[in-house]
Amino acid sequence: MPNTIKHLGLIAFFFISSFSNAQEVDQEFSWPQEIKTKQNQTITLYQPQFESFESDILEARMAVTIQVPDDEMIFGALWFKARMLTDMEDRTVVLEKMNIFKTHFPDMTDNEKIEHFSTMLSAEMESWNLEMSLDRILAGLDEVENLKQLSDKIDNTQPVIYFRTTPAVLLMIDGDPILKKDEESGLEFVVNTPFFIVKELKSENYYVNGGPFWYTSKDILKGWEETENIPSAIKKFAEKSIDKEESDSVAQSFTVAPELIVETKAAELIMVDGTIDYQAIEQTSLLYVSNSENDIIMDISSQNHYILIAGRWYFSKSLKDGDWKFAEPSELPKDFLKIPEESELASVRSSIPGTSEAQTALLEQSIPQTATIDRKEAKVEVKYDGDPQFEKIEGTDVSHAINTDKTVLLIKKKYYCVDDAVWFVSKKAVGPWEVSTERPDEVDQIPPESPVYNVKYVYIYDSTPEVVYIGYTPGYTYSYVYGGVVVYGSGYYYQPWYGRYYYPRPVTWGYGVHYSPYGGWGFSYGISFGWIGWVFHPYRRGYWGGRHNRRGYRHGYRSGRRSGYRAGYRAGRRNSSRNMYSSRNSGVRKSANSPNSTGRASASAKSNNMYADKNGNVYQQNNQGGYDNKSNNRQKAQQNNGQSSQQRQQLNQSSQNRKQGTQNYNRSNQYRSGGSAGRDGGGRRR
Repeated sequence: MPNTIKHLGLIAFFFISSFSNAQEVDQEFSWPQEIKTKQNQTITLYQPQFESFESDILEARMAVTIQVPDDEMIFGALWFKARMLTDMEDRTVVLEKMNIFKTHFPDMTDNEKIEHFSTMLSAEMESWNLEMSLDRILAGLDEVENLKQLSDKIDNTQPVIYFRTTPAVLLMIDGDPILKKDEESGLEFVVNTPFFIVKELKSENYYVNGGPFWYTSKDILKGWEETENIPSAIKKFAEKSIDKEESDSVAQSFTVAPELIVETKAAELIMVDGTIDYQAIEQTSLLYVSNSENDIIMDISSQNHYILIAGRWYFSKSLKDGDWKFAEPSELPKDFLKIPEESELASVRSSIPGTSEAQTALLEQSIPQTATIDRKEAKVEVKYDGDPQFEKIEGTDVSHAINTDKTVLLIKKKYYCVDDAVWFVSKKAVGPWEVSTERPDEVDQIPPESPVYNVKYVYIYDSTPEVVYIGYTPGYTYSYVYGGVVVYGSGYYYQPWYGRYYYPRPVTWGYGVHYSPYGGWGFSYGISFGWIGWVFHPYRRGYWGGRHNRRGYRHGYRSGRRSGYRAGYRAGRRNSSRNMYSSRNSGVRKSANSPNSTGRASASAKSNNMYADKNGNVYQQNNQGGYDNKSNNRQKAQQNNGQSSQQRQQLNQSSQNRKQGTQNYNRSNQYRSGGSAGRDGGGRRR
């Protein structure tokens, strides 16, 4: 009993401390914000409403109030533009060097006052670097008209789908097995797979090691059985080659060796833990399989099973030996839209067109991860397997190198290398390379059938003699848009290079890739590093998203700006801890103060209920949900306190987006601190 009380006390302390810390963060970074000037005036700034977003430049307006001592409140609106510096991993956005290009004080006729207040706002704000939560930015972008969102012509052909009710692991080989001899051990290993598959030449037996288990077979594609008789040479080779630090607790949890399925073509594995357990999804005529890590839904009316893989839905009458077909997102059963946000299946809402989660995911596709690259410090080295070999990309004026692990393009007699989302240029295929200040227009011709398709999502925004402003959207890390939802991978098979070296290309299938609203793309359970932690293999991580999934820009990244980078998806099992994100800064923060202010801006006790319409009129939302006109001419405000239907619609949209942004922000914090936000793709259902 004492130990139980002690543990409960620790839990309570942790909860209270976490809640207290969360309150402090929200109080410091929430909207609205207040500034006290040296003249004892109080400027209150309300959450921005976005008007345009192009490249990395955001334009917005915000409602402001100015309380002058012994005088009435002044109401106004200001418009600003700023460069967005985005940290997708921390989910924060810095609005750098805010430029206030317009102010408006409704029905104020005193030009001297207008000039005074306009000058004061500019002086207070233009030295800021304003930091906001990405989740609130995304919700606000819903108001931006004509926001560019590319739709990709990807391949949705269904892979081979295996169904098992007992533990199994799918081992993917990239085409026919390629064996290479290790001279030191005399063993042969399979080059074109991230898994540890080794052949002993004397017995001609193959061996696989995954987690705590060993397997052997005479045939590399079938007949695998667990074994405890491992030749000493293979054991020694494994000890040297396998990264024991990257253990897989899911694999360690198996009490019996899982079945091995080896496949050389596009395939996926669907697993159910024993007899299928169907559970009802509230408010729908749908069932879901509760004892599976996979997203499996049964539509009662059609008797079709639907599975979600890499953001795509496939359906079949039968789970076992099913005749799976691709389901167009627009043709999903109508009840999919009714899946509750609190459901065990809440994470699939991101893959259902028309849900708020799908809309947020689409908006996130438009947000670039940005960086400022030092032109002198940034370096890249390109090595080829032999002399450089280039292949023309059909239907374009672009050729790409096929015998290197880097992305190298030949365009108009110039060579371009894209490495870690930085464009480099050279007159020769082997360099020397320098940071490019231009992105060739021909890149936009590259079709998704090409293995270098992803570089069309890497941009150059601006440059100075010292730096280049660059960014990439999620397409660079193989996250694409199709049919109103976000999917992973192009679906096309890309031929790898094999000469003296093996260079893998991006893949879509074979690793159970799934999406979670606040964690991005991740593996399904059972596949993580206990099976593929093979340090000997030089390209062990190239199979699921190419070699671009390193964290951050490493080329001459200038200090003072974050290098955060949310890779195309996160390695590791679905229930992995997110505690590494709990200390991030979110909301809104100012990095500098005006010499006229008494200190940095702080959270206001006022409600975040003030809005500016597109004409600069200011409205305050009342307790009944309506909007009161806040003109600086009090008599006129009372006479004309209504709004047109169009104005009311715009104000309602802004209000809804603020609420949605706060909700997403809170869910994101909960998710990243180890809590649950719906199912969010995490953990085994119980």
